[in-house]
Amino acid sequence: MEHYKFSQNSKCEYFPCHKMEHPEQFNCLFCYCPLYALKDKCGGNFRYTKNGIKDCSQCLVPHSEKGYEHVLAHMKEVLELGKKQ
Repeated sequence: MEHYKFSQNSKCEYFPCHKMEHPEQFNCLFCYCPLYALKDKCGGNFRYTKNGIKDCSQCLVPHSEKGYEHVLAHMKEVLELGKKQ
C-alpha cells in the first residue's frame, strides 16, 4: 500500500461525512473534493438540486480505494479551469 494515498481522521466530528458500509476504509485525504469545479465532468455520483446546486452527498469516489488515482487523473482539467479565472 502506498500510504500517502490514504488519510483518515476518525476523530473528526463529521467522520464519516458520507455513510458507507466499511467506515474503516473511508479516505479523508480529499475532505473537500478538488473535482467539484468540473461540474458534470467530475466522474462522481452527484446530482443537482432543484436550485441548481451540485450535491455530492452521495458520492464516495474521492473517499474510495481508487479515489486518489481518480482525482489525479482529472487534476489537469481543474488546473486549466484555474487559468481561465
